[in-house]
Amino acid sequence: KNLKNQLLEKLEKAEQIEALTKLEVEYLGRNGLFNTLFKDLKKFDATLLEKKTLGQKINFYKHDIETIIQKKKLLCEKLLLESKIKKEEIDITLPSLQFPKGYLHPLNQTIEKIENFFLGLGYFICNDTELVSDLYNFEMLNMDKDHPARDMQDSFYLDEQNLLRTHTSSAQIKAMLNHNKHSSSRVPLKMISSGKVYRRDRDNETHSHQFTQLEGFVVDYKISLIDLKNIIISLINYLFGSEQKLRFRPSYFPFTKPSLEVDLFFEDKKENQKYYLEIMGAGLIHPQVLINGGFNPRTHNGFAFGLGIERITMLLYGIKDIRNFYNNDLRFLNQFTNSQTY
Repeated sequence: KNLKNQLLEKLEKAEQIEALTKLEVEYLGRNGLFNTLFKDLKKFDATLLEKKTLGQKINFYKHDIETIIQKKKLLCEKLLLESKIKKEEIDITLPSLQFPKGYLHPLNQTIEKIENFFLGLGYFICNDTELVSDLYNFEMLNMDKDHPARDMQDSFYLDEQNLLRTHTSSAQIKAMLNHNKHSSSRVPLKMISSGKVYRRDRDNETHSHQFTQLEGFVVDYKISLIDLKNIIISLINYLFGSEQKLRFRPSYFPFTKPSLEVDLFFEDKKENQKYYLEIMGAGLIHPQVLINGGFNPRTHNGFAFGLGIERITMLLYGIKDIRNFYNNDLRFLNQFTNSQTY
């Protein structure tokens, strides 16, 4: 008890962490007072029971003093922190630091702009996975195992049945089947789907093995090429202005019939050149694709179109090299800061 009272007096006088640590070493350290008492107890001339009783008392006082020192330490740390806070008060009138803002990537800006156009016309967004089965990427889109149209798209296969999708058209069949499964009205079905697609191209200024595509299609009653042309013309006017010239020309795609491609007219005054550039494929949905999607081609029809987001963005901003989109060069990306910040 005298030992404890003696320590309590010293603790009352100790106001700093350093002083408390010194007391802790003096009393509780390896060579401290309590360890010395335990060593002396072994030499003490008493019975085993008396030694045991005395050892328990010493141990009790030791734990009691440990608790007192720790509480005092916590109190000193709290007082020290409060003192520091008072001395280092933050001046809230000072101007804050300017944090860098994040912006949408130019490709995402273009996707968002096109999506807003179609959402305003009642379309819905239905994005698909990048890894798809051969069934949805080719067969359900009227390209059987040995169909020569498959040679138009050199593909990345993971195994015999699965590949990285070569176009966003793989979402078309899934959307049709899902619509027929859950919708009571069945029509109209108006959808757009965007995302990365993969083809074995040599990477250069205008081609990439990975690029971004946006697909759109409509299934309804009595759809005609006029409906398709009106949508495409409206989209081109929305993106490039009403003065933009374009042309439609016949083409071939296995999942549309008839098929067409859309070219935009450009005039390069520096090079004194005038030319048309292909930007989009489209057509009326092939009857077999409608059947595969659960529609009767005798009563329903529709149109579909697909465009490359990189090419559209390059034309919108006069970008010459497609690789600029993927290099993460801030000098390039910081030019496209007119979108919503994140």
